Amino acid sequence: MEVWRYAERYSGIDVELVSRGFPTFFIFAIMNRQQLVEHIFLKKSYLCVGLDTDITKIPKHLLSETDPVFSFNKAIIDSTKDLCVSYKINTAFYEAMGVKGWESLEKTVHYIGHEHFKIADAKRGDIGNTSFQYAKAFFETLPFDAVTVAPYMGEDSVKPFLQYEGKWAIVLGLTSNKGATDFEFKQIVSENGYEHLRPEFLYEKVLRKVAEWGSPDNLMFVVGATQAGEFINIRSIIPTHFFLVPGVGTQGGSLKEISEKAMIKDSSTHTQCGILVNVSRAIIYASDKRDFAVDARAIARQYQQEMKSYLK
Repeated sequence: MEVWRYAERYSGIDVELVSRGFPTFFIFAIMNRQQLVEHIFLKKSYLCVGLDTDITKIPKHLLSETDPVFSFNKAIIDSTKDLCVSYKINTAFYEAMGVKGWESLEKTVHYIGHEHFKIADAKRGDIGNTSFQYAKAFFETLPFDAVTVAPYMGEDSVKPFLQYEGKWAIVLGLTSNKGATDFEFKQIVSENGYEHLRPEFLYEKVLRKVAEWGSPDNLMFVVGATQAGEFINIRSIIPTHFFLVPGVGTQGGSLKEISEKAMIKDSSTHTQCGILVNVSRAIIYASDKRDFAVDARAIARQYQQEMKSYLK
């Protein structure tokens, strides 16, 4: 039972239900839209800390630990948990280390617990039966609240992630990388509501189409901070969906500009909301000294304080 007490503390498992024989994947705590909004306004923050943990970049003194990556993540979480509402684990950094990496990932997501919105940044998407297994991996085997999804293969590659009550698919919309110009900004001819043809960008077509597959309660979109000039247009296409916004910090995106252009009026609470801003390297690699977590907290607090000023 002590193992389950640990799990209850760190992942929201109801120990009473476990003792009655319920499978654990049915009883992980969930975070729906209303709860997420409440957390944002309780903490005056829409900060998502990205745990893109590269073992070659963490402080050297941690390398003697049994699990250096988890030790690093634990220190970052402990120092930032009151300043953020979400953590995003980029699975590539863990997959690259094989079994040990997955062990570090699993320990990390359990340690985060159920009071933060947990994102698996895995960018999955495949034919239906394969996507079903991906969804099962992140929503049943692991207690993530959301997973990033690539929509290139269409509806049947995304729908399996939308079948879990209280869970989210975060679909790539307009990304912050240079390669976005290769496809996302290609103009196509598409029908609009006025029954005539007009040119639009491919990313606009993707946003409109994917929005039909889910709802603002289970579907978010990735919109890169370096694409701030497109935020007003994107908001007009998907006015009530949450955005996950990477690209602030090291990549140079402006938190002020994003907040001004992307925030929405949430009909359930009558308050401004609708964005999670992810910051990874600027926070977690703020220092490589023994007290690295102190510097990480200081940077996270700077972002939280600025966000507080934008939340009305």
